[in-house]
Amino acid sequence: MSAPHVAALFKPFKIKSLELQNRIVMAPMTRTFSPGGVPGDNVAAYYRRRAEGEVGLILSEGTVIDRPASKNHPDIPFFHGKAALDGWAHVIEEVHAAGGKMGPQIWHTGSTSHPTTDWRPPSPVESPSGLVGPGEPRGNAMTDEDIADTIAAFARAAADAKRLGFDVVEIHGAHGYLIDQFFWAGSNKRTDHFGGATLKERARFAAEVVKAVRNAVGPDFPVLLRISQWKQQDYSYRLAETPDEMADWLVPLAEAGVDIFHASQRRFWEPEFPQIDGDEGLNFAGWAKKLTGAATISVGSVGLSGEFLAAFGGESSQPESLDKLVRRLEREEFDLIAVGRALLNDPLWIRKVRDGDTQNLKSFSPAAMLELA
Repeated sequence: MSAPHVAALFKPFKIKSLELQNRIVMAPMTRTFSPGGVPGDNVAAYYRRRAEGEVGLILSEGTVIDRPASKNHPDIPFFHGKAALDGWAHVIEEVHAAGGKMGPQIWHTGSTSHPTTDWRPPSPVESPSGLVGPGEPRGNAMTDEDIADTIAAFARAAADAKRLGFDVVEIHGAHGYLIDQFFWAGSNKRTDHFGGATLKERARFAAEVVKAVRNAVGPDFPVLLRISQWKQQDYSYRLAETPDEMADWLVPLAEAGVDIFHASQRRFWEPEFPQIDGDEGLNFAGWAKKLTGAATISVGSVGLSGEFLAAFGGESSQPESLDKLVRRLEREEFDLIAVGRALLNDPLWIRKVRDGDTQNLKSFSPAAMLELA
């Protein structure tokens, strides 16, 4: 039995073949603890601890598809090749043994570099137009063959996720990585089918990825897509300035096969279009749900002061009230809420919230990012 004031967080949720015991998702967080791209027993134990802590749905760290330069750090895990897939098979076995549900986040980093290393992949990085951002060349512009091979690699990874026994698959389409570089006019200067002056045109690559993934996993396996307005190349950037632009962007992706949009923003309580519905207006996930009819996951500084980007600058955070979050869930603005740092810091965070054990909620220290606890 959950404490009454957080009951909305602990309602079951069902979509297609997925049934969850609560509305809390472990957000994908890059950990770089997979030497050679292969997740080991320590990675399996890390995710099992979150399942034992009663996370509703665990989303893995970004794990990369089968392209020559799909990752930007040597210890990011692969989601291809026998050794890596055997490692992921062990991860999902451990999570299921603890009663959890989980999906891999499949990813291609595009031409974006990693903030903590100068490591480069053995092949040249690739992106829509050989740019990492406006006027910033890096790597190669993708050929038609590169694009076709990349779409096929996303589909293979999704098929492998289902084959290994995962419960969902999430496509990483946010934060300035490859799919998002197609969305962004600043990095997509193509004049073919995958470019264009409008966001709707530039979303065609993502739509093709989603269609291929949907075909690979069938109609009943949930497909998630992580999206964002901001990019690590420009934290203030917004792809869609109006609801109409957002509909042009997201509705075709829902039609292509997205079941759940994972709408990333830095602070979940901030309204997406305050000029329309005021300071208490719908957030990004709320608008995505309203415009597409799809289920949505919200995220952004849940349960802690400060926001996650500040943690990379060494900023600590303190436990914060969940009242604003619960109010939005109660009015069904979005369906699920992703939690990052609080769960990274404390595998038992959900139990403490459920039981009203607020005095034992932990502060967050950036040192937690340096270990796989």
